[in-house]
Amino acid sequence: MAASEGFQVLFEQDGVFMHGDAERSGEQDGFISGSLRLMDKDGDVLVEFKAVEDAVDPSSILCPGKDSSSVVEWKCNERPSRPLESQLSCETEWDMVNAVYFRKKSSTPADDGLPLPPDRSRRPLSFSVMDLMSVKVRKEGWMYLIFILKNDSTIPALHFHHGGGEAFLDCLRRHVLLSESVFDHSCLMVSRPNSALSQSFENLLDDTTFGLIQKFRKDPYTTTLGGFSKVTNYLFDAFRGPDAEPQERPPDEVADMLTEAIPGLDINQQEEPGFEVITRVDLGERPEVQRSEPVTQEEWEASVDSEGRIRDPQHLKNRIFRGGLCHSLRREVWKFLLGFYPWSSTQEARRVLHRSKTDEYFRMKLQWKSVSEEQEKRNSRLRDYRSLIEKDVNRTDRTNSFYEGEGNPGLILLHDVLMTYCMYDFDLGYVQGMSDLLSPILYVMENEVDAFWCFTSFMDEMHKNFEEQMQGMKTQLIQLGTLLRLLDRTFWNYLESQDSGYLYFCFRWLLIRFKRELTFLDVLRLWEVMWTGLPCQNFHLLMCCAILDSEKQKIMDERYGFNEILKHVNELAMKLHVEEILCQAEALCLQLKNCKDLPSSIAEILGFSCEASAAVEVDDGKERDSPEPFSPSQVLQSAPSFSPSRNGHIRNGAPDLYKLAYIS
Repeated sequence: MAASEGFQVLFEQDGVFMHGDAERSGEQDGFISGSLRLMDKDGDVLVEFKAVEDAVDPSSILCPGKDSSSVVEWKCNERPSRPLESQLSCETEWDMVNAVYFRKKSSTPADDGLPLPPDRSRRPLSFSVMDLMSVKVRKEGWMYLIFILKNDSTIPALHFHHGGGEAFLDCLRRHVLLSESVFDHSCLMVSRPNSALSQSFENLLDDTTFGLIQKFRKDPYTTTLGGFSKVTNYLFDAFRGPDAEPQERPPDEVADMLTEAIPGLDINQQEEPGFEVITRVDLGERPEVQRSEPVTQEEWEASVDSEGRIRDPQHLKNRIFRGGLCHSLRREVWKFLLGFYPWSSTQEARRVLHRSKTDEYFRMKLQWKSVSEEQEKRNSRLRDYRSLIEKDVNRTDRTNSFYEGEGNPGLILLHDVLMTYCMYDFDLGYVQGMSDLLSPILYVMENEVDAFWCFTSFMDEMHKNFEEQMQGMKTQLIQLGTLLRLLDRTFWNYLESQDSGYLYFCFRWLLIRFKRELTFLDVLRLWEVMWTGLPCQNFHLLMCCAILDSEKQKIMDERYGFNEILKHVNELAMKLHVEEILCQAEALCLQLKNCKDLPSSIAEILGFSCEASAAVEVDDGKERDSPEPFSPSQVLQSAPSFSPSRNGHIRNGAPDLYKLAYIS
């Protein structure tokens, strides 16, 4: 097999020794010293052991002098021609942060080789993790691993005389699911579904000739969610093949394949524990809803007093919900909607806050800008984050004038903000799809500091969408199913009859808030409306219901099956009209809110019970004075702060004032 250009080292450990017989591991003459790598070649993850040439006494070999950096150069058609150091920061005293740039070392892949027979051959041993059935973990002073392949062949034991065994297993877990055997706790079984989880979605779209399992086989967990953000783009082709007729596979078979391929989202179609069983309810008539014109510059100026304080935040949020903002206001008003600026702050207080947050941002940015090549070699997570960010920056909204072309300053800012976010929340780091959430914010702000703090606030809301267990996505899909069952039981029953009750075709909508379903300008309008927190919580779920409500008749009349539903929903992208969807979603909200027999589970999802209790608390008949404006010191105390939470995630520690932008 020829060496591939698509080569990347994911893990490398020197000082690893192959023992031809694990039972004779203590015999020095049975040792073959070498280097163990986990590497990505054209999306296929390989385990490779390569013997050290002209090896000396194995006991004296500590660390062969090799560069183990996994940071490889961008491809010529991906890498911006403009170096990162040429982009100056917006603050002169922090320009030195942008003066540090480390060249990425190029690396050449090792020669490809076939799996070694259990002899003393020094040819490279190489096998795909897709061929791996189990791993036996043993210890005798040091750890050694025995790999067993699907064809029942056993790879000679690999001994980690100088450590690194646990680190290797940790890296391997990012590509396959390892679970202890119930019969032997020292044996880790490789779960096939998880090893088939994901592939960079840019590559998936290039290939329609393979089946589902082949399409989900390539990239680590961090690319999984990015792949799912385009799940409906390629699932249809995966099921059908290039020239197949619709429904080539029976719907139940296709559904089973999908469920197996996405174990993290194996959602029981029964109600979530604690949810009541919903029967048919008379919802009453659905009201007509009209939208308004965007908030104008004149309206905004009239809503601000002489000190720069917003006179009536609730009225302004209502106006934004009804009509959005004219584009010239977004750069300023989004900072309030996203909690960067408190609604009651004065202009002077915001100036002091901005200065403080600028310093905090560049201190975090300096953390990754000042990492040397030697440090980065020993920080695999940082290397992985950087690699993913560099790839995604080069394919995010490149048709938008703000990001198009090579060496575009917008690309450099996008890269830098995402890297700094990794320092802000290193436990989460970077996951594909996050660049889609940052891109519109950076486009509006045109400033990395403002964009960063607005993005962190948005990520506080979206954080669970990107966590490894996918609990946020699972919960939203369950809640969406609960809403659909109530709103239209007939349509819901039809979806279930076509094995589509899991609602996987809505995954991309929820993951990145319709970012890929609407035009760029419509996304700006939609997000600012949703950030008001009106007219209920989880309004985005009602938007999903509104879209499906407008398409249900066609789906049922044409008797679409599982495959056709995926294809039809996917082809709605860029054909949806945001104002129509907002009207329909608000009408659904009002219809449910006016329902006398609304199930408590629905009220909880939409936050109606919370609104009722809040209304009782406020409406006590007492006249209230307008709140006093915040002083600069109070603003700094109430602003989002850089502090770790109990679970290790970097979270915002802002008080109630920070939440005002989300409370209806």
